[in-house]
Amino acid sequence: MTLPESGAGASKAWPMTVRLLVRWLDLNERVDALLESLPRDLPRTERARMQNLLFGAVRHLGRIEAHLAPLLSKPPRTKLRAILLLAGCELIEGGPEGHVARVVHHAVEQTKTLASPSEARLVNAVVRKLAAALALDQEPGPQASAHALAAFFSHPAWLVDRWWVQFGAGPTRDLLAWNQRPAPLHARWRSGEGPDATQALALKETPWPGFYEVRSGHWSAVEPLLAAGKIAIQDPATRFAVELLAPKPGEAILDACAAPGGKSLAIADRLGSGKLVALDLPGPRIDRLTSNLALAPSTVTVAVVQGDLTQGAARLFNEHGLKIEYPAVLLDVPCSNTGVMRHRVDVKWRLQEGDFAKHGRQQLALLESASRFVASKGRLVYSTCSLDAEENEAVVTAFLRKAGARFKLEDQLVSRPWESGHDGAAAYLIRRTD
Repeated sequence: MTLPESGAGASKAWPMTVRLLVRWLDLNERVDALLESLPRDLPRTERARMQNLLFGAVRHLGRIEAHLAPLLSKPPRTKLRAILLLAGCELIEGGPEGHVARVVHHAVEQTKTLASPSEARLVNAVVRKLAAALALDQEPGPQASAHALAAFFSHPAWLVDRWWVQFGAGPTRDLLAWNQRPAPLHARWRSGEGPDATQALALKETPWPGFYEVRSGHWSAVEPLLAAGKIAIQDPATRFAVELLAPKPGEAILDACAAPGGKSLAIADRLGSGKLVALDLPGPRIDRLTSNLALAPSTVTVAVVQGDLTQGAARLFNEHGLKIEYPAVLLDVPCSNTGVMRHRVDVKWRLQEGDFAKHGRQQLALLESASRFVASKGRLVYSTCSLDAEENEAVVTAFLRKAGARFKLEDQLVSRPWESGHDGAAAYLIRRTD
């Protein structure tokens, strides 16, 4: 993470990120919503730097604040806290020789403008001590306790304990280390033979067919591909649900929790021809769903429906002249997002222990509702971006137990990030038997 120069031509990313971080700390606004609130005309380099800074500060929050606590006689005001978190993030994420001195100097100079001269003197003393404390940290080894892992890898202790029970000590450590690394950006090549030699300079091949890693510093080459509909920004883990659904040309398919539409577009691309009904609750995410599906092949008829799957969806379909039963239904449910924490860095701080049971109840209700739209012998794919058994196999098991012989589990695909090398996800193919 490189520091901007001070002076008239200095980057505005640092002070703007302080303001975003203050909103996150005071108002608990979601990180993705904060980034969406940035001015549209902000240069892409500034936006990227702000995202890196904000993500880093939130990612390392627990570790930084544990070291700050003994260095401060009283809790700092929020703006000063944000400044110290950003400086801590830059210290952790490292740099060339002399990096510490530059971090200290830059934080002090920013504090003079953003806060006060007296607070700048405090920042000077505290960040120097923080740098020394962080330098003494050693990454926990294979025999480390859950408490030590939670402290170093900056995760809530209760969540680390939960994973320890589910996955074991080694995999939990691997997952925590995975979550603390910045996520690469992936793109799905939508059709044709893939990038040519020039396009390949921006898109690096991956082990997953059709998915490419966007190379750093090549966004100017990627934007035209997005604008032309050649690629879609998408993690390789998203392929699981679509692969199990296996759309067939000419079919009518229901995506029952469709927004924001990444998987919906992948279904449409796979269909080639046929019909896709995309249902989701009214709200701002519908705009993203609509814009994503505007890119669908012209040979696929698309219907976007705003409504509640669990209440009156059949009536709504009748009103829109749509079928009530479909040979293939995808249900990509709202979940804890524990499989995508590299992208959603604030999830670990928002989650509560009771959320998994709450999500599980909601997911089961959605699965039961979605099953009513599956045609005879049809297929239903239940998918999440969660790693938690309470949202995955427990929900599917409960559904099958209640459904009796009418549905059976045919297949499943599960991604654990530390093993797969991409986001975590789970997908289950359920077949209607009658």
